[in-house]
Amino acid sequence: MNGDVESRRAALARLNPADDALIPIGMEVDAAGKVTKNSFGVFNLSWQAQCHPEWPRRIAEEAHAIRAAIQETHGVPLRFLIWAGMGGSIEDKSMYQALGLLKGGPKFYSLDSTDPAKLKSILEDMTRRSGLPLPAVLRSTLVVGMAMGMTSYEPVLNLEKLTALYNRYRIDARPNFLYMTLPGSILDKFAAPRGYRKVDLQLDGDNSTAGRHSGPLTRGSLYPLALAGADLRKWMAATFLSDEEIFTAWKLAAFIHAQGLSGRDKLTLFLPKAMAGAALWTKQDFEESLGKCENLGLKVVIGEKAKLSHYRPARDPRQDRAFLVVQYAGSPNNPATARLRRAGYPVATLKLNAAEPLSRYMQFIHYAVFGVGYLRQMNFVTQPSVELYKAITGRVAGKTGQAWRKLDASAGKATWRNAITLHYEGFRNVLKGRPELRGDAPGIYAAILKRLGEDRNIEYGELTFFGDSRYSLQGRAVRAKLEAAGNHVFRGRLKMPVDVYEGPAMNHSYHEMIIGHGKCFSTVLISEKLEKIPAAGYEGDYHRAQFLATRMALAERGRPVVALVLKNLNDRTLEALDEFFLHAASSLQ
Repeated sequence: MNGDVESRRAALARLNPADDALIPIGMEVDAAGKVTKNSFGVFNLSWQAQCHPEWPRRIAEEAHAIRAAIQETHGVPLRFLIWAGMGGSIEDKSMYQALGLLKGGPKFYSLDSTDPAKLKSILEDMTRRSGLPLPAVLRSTLVVGMAMGMTSYEPVLNLEKLTALYNRYRIDARPNFLYMTLPGSILDKFAAPRGYRKVDLQLDGDNSTAGRHSGPLTRGSLYPLALAGADLRKWMAATFLSDEEIFTAWKLAAFIHAQGLSGRDKLTLFLPKAMAGAALWTKQDFEESLGKCENLGLKVVIGEKAKLSHYRPARDPRQDRAFLVVQYAGSPNNPATARLRRAGYPVATLKLNAAEPLSRYMQFIHYAVFGVGYLRQMNFVTQPSVELYKAITGRVAGKTGQAWRKLDASAGKATWRNAITLHYEGFRNVLKGRPELRGDAPGIYAAILKRLGEDRNIEYGELTFFGDSRYSLQGRAVRAKLEAAGNHVFRGRLKMPVDVYEGPAMNHSYHEMIIGHGKCFSTVLISEKLEKIPAAGYEGDYHRAQFLATRMALAERGRPVVALVLKNLNDRTLEALDEFFLHAASSLQ
């Protein structure tokens, strides 16, 4: 196998991007025009799996060995699984959990943030569920770090803090930690000296997949399923798409591309209720792969109900929606399909076999993403905008206090209810001739939105909370407030789609279009008061640096962005946040 890998690497050096149209689309090419990585593994692994019937058994045996090592070392079974990763290294697992595919395995946790509140909430949930003290919980936990970029620091920071806890309680962590990354990466340099087990991401020993393409056929995607007792043979076989299915994926790609050329680049996705958990993974696959083009974007809109009052009329020149309705073959048609078609909107319908594993849908979507990339002559594996944000974070980290004071001292700011501060540097001109807006934070926010919307400089919004919105009670409350704000301000008043999510996970998932293509109004939020985990030496400085760097990266690319700094996350502040957006919405009437 190693000889085969080496021969493939040697073959890369001989490739000339000018000789084959597929090279600039699915491979990484450096500034000198040399091919540095083949990223067509997203398809090649499925083709190889057909020739390797032993692969399912091999993964199952590796999963058994992981369990056995923890049992033999600590005398306890594997109960919990913490997966430290960002973007493409985590979204497939989060999807599996949302769809109930991991129920038979250890309790799964997505550690996709550097907010100490996320890890703190995870540890608290583990001790509550098990009724065991933290040292016992740690012994029965598998920690996986995954980073498919050389410079991804977030998983390293989280592994560092978890390592500190294992050291504090004098627990041998080696059976409990494993990692997947590129040789020589930051993660590799951290984990290798500590004796943590490094696992090849791909079963062929190669490195030919981008992070978001690691599912459904790499160890990073298969291990959680194997630990949950999934039928891996059936899972892998479902990725063997027929020529007819591939052709259907490319017909969908042609539909998406044609709608984009006509200005309808907001693809609104409706999934069956049983598949709702697949929406974010689908969105990420499309947007992180295809959002980098300045002239032609692709926004996948999820989490909406088919509400015609939230859309511009089909014949309105500003109508920029197309619709993709996914349903199971044999089930009643989604009533939204008929309503949308009667109203004159472009609608594509995709019918799936409910009995097929999710892996078939995932592989189908990969082919559709490639198809759009091919039609647009766009590389579907690189992510330059993610790298920009990470580079700025690296510069800000270590100087977070200085950067934070600079933000606080900026002239463009207004306070609301003594609980929320709006930072709108770069938009102070909205106050010219509008003395009534001075000090009115929601009014200023609405005025900025109105001006940018009238000029069509923005076509959708994002509301991104830099904090845990998955496990902590307060974070979930913030998420609910932002979902309501999305309806009041963007969908209801502006007839625009809006992304509501948490940072920096969004930066690694679908920030590619926000920075690359633009046309988005970004509102980034953070609490002035961040959680700490003293036992692990975990504070929120790096998380705050990521918040600041996100704002700076957007501003550097000329993308409209404002920041909302919350005094804390108590009930009074969240009530003020709710009022802020309600007042802004009323100002947009």
